[in-house]
Amino acid sequence: MRKRRLYIILSLVFILFIAACSNDKQSSHEGHDMKGMEDTTERESKISKSTSEKSDVITKKDFTITANEQSLKINDDTTLPVWTFNGSVPGSEIRVTEGEKLTINLKNELPDPVTIHWHGVPVPNEMDGIPGVTMNAVQPGETFTYKFTAGVPGTYWYHSHQDGVNQVDKGLYGAFIVKPKGNKGMPDRDYTLLLDEWMSSRGSMEDMDHSEAVNHDKKEDKEDHSDMSEGEGMDMGHSMSMYDLYTINGKSGYLIEPLKVKKGEKVRLRLINAGFMSHKIHLHGHEFKVVSTDGQPINNPASIHGQMISIAPGERYDIEFIADNPGKWLLESHGDNNALTGMKTYIQYEAAEEDSDKSNNTEDLPVLNITKYGEQNNSQFSLRQNYDSEYIMDLNSDMRDTGIVYTINGNVWPKTDKIKVEKGDLVKVKLVNKSKEDDHPMHLHGHFFQILSKNDKPVSGSPIMKDTLSLKPGDEYIVAFEADNPGNWMFHCHDLHHASAGMVTQVNYKNYETEFVADRDAGNKPE
Repeated sequence: MRKRRLYIILSLVFILFIAACSNDKQSSHEGHDMKGMEDTTERESKISKSTSEKSDVITKKDFTITANEQSLKINDDTTLPVWTFNGSVPGSEIRVTEGEKLTINLKNELPDPVTIHWHGVPVPNEMDGIPGVTMNAVQPGETFTYKFTAGVPGTYWYHSHQDGVNQVDKGLYGAFIVKPKGNKGMPDRDYTLLLDEWMSSRGSMEDMDHSEAVNHDKKEDKEDHSDMSEGEGMDMGHSMSMYDLYTINGKSGYLIEPLKVKKGEKVRLRLINAGFMSHKIHLHGHEFKVVSTDGQPINNPASIHGQMISIAPGERYDIEFIADNPGKWLLESHGDNNALTGMKTYIQYEAAEEDSDKSNNTEDLPVLNITKYGEQNNSQFSLRQNYDSEYIMDLNSDMRDTGIVYTINGNVWPKTDKIKVEKGDLVKVKLVNKSKEDDHPMHLHGHFFQILSKNDKPVSGSPIMKDTLSLKPGDEYIVAFEADNPGNWMFHCHDLHHASAGMVTQVNYKNYETEFVADRDAGNKPE
């Protein structure tokens, strides 16, 4: 009996010793920003055994999206730790019908807070998913329910807006497709392609905490939406050249699945840029039409051939073609760096096994000018009409004591000039990119705007409605929108490195009252 007791005691001592050793171990979690969080050996084991699956398609009106950690095989040489919606990168494709009322539960199984922003989807302000502005970030282990109506058909996407510069980079995004009632105009084949960039170096991934680029107030880490303090800038060590893997739907090179078609079919490709860099996409072997941009239709688009579509961060372009040229044809990114060779796939006809095409991805083909494309039609806005409010947004960068900041009219968030409106106002905004080197893809939440002119030349093609517009250095655009969705709405650069370093403002409705109260313990980080 004594021996048995002694055995039990020794066993308990041994177990406690092993547990203590295990608790002292630090989990690496390469690629994640885990500052302030306690990593456990148990969670590390779960991640190592859990691999990102192919995205599924959700067509229900009431469903759950779970944010969790996985590993993602991008190519034969690279498997990275990622954050996912429903276990895949991209996350589940949400495919619903115009007019459906949706109930979407976000369940957070990540070690950090998270939200979902419905990029381009007109939702009520309280459903926009902006931590510290419209909601508090969803804490680990908690759930938040989004409810809204899918009101406008088109190609959209969803992504985290909590510490987005890091969380989107880790894989927290997916496609959101709203089909028209009765499936009017729907094609025979419908493919969704999300474009992104990654860092193959695990060392670089470990250092990929972009929030370090913005020096947040260390004395008050329990921030509300004013987290990005004036004058705090971006680390000079950051370089977009660190992104050395380009992907389509989370895969690179031959791991990207071919797009199978039959002769005679109408094929739609929904191109969504979920990354932080613009990509020039070229379809080989076919004439095609750009039928929409940011989900909004283009009037009577012409067939084009041998031109590229430049897709900036946050933008979407839908192209359609008739499968009338059997073979195996490339869809590829063009440019002058090695990473783009991974951003390509094939249009593959039935029974076509051998390649009938060769890459020309270094060729500098013409880029479609969307402001001269399609046919003119009656539109809501014009340059000559009267507006209730007019604003100028000069976009620039500046070197300050803390590093590079990205400014609107010389200021950084939260001291940027707000666009103040009343419901029903017609608003005109002049956007000017004064940066010498940087593109600025500007995204307006909660509204569509119409492009009226580019570089002093009025739009000569179809009316162009968008929610995201990229300005190259020196570009000047005039856009207009109707203030028809009350709330407090972000208007920011969708290169989220720039947003996190100051290039953010808001459209604020006068007399708008919200029940939202920011919880200073929620860790809200809107960019």
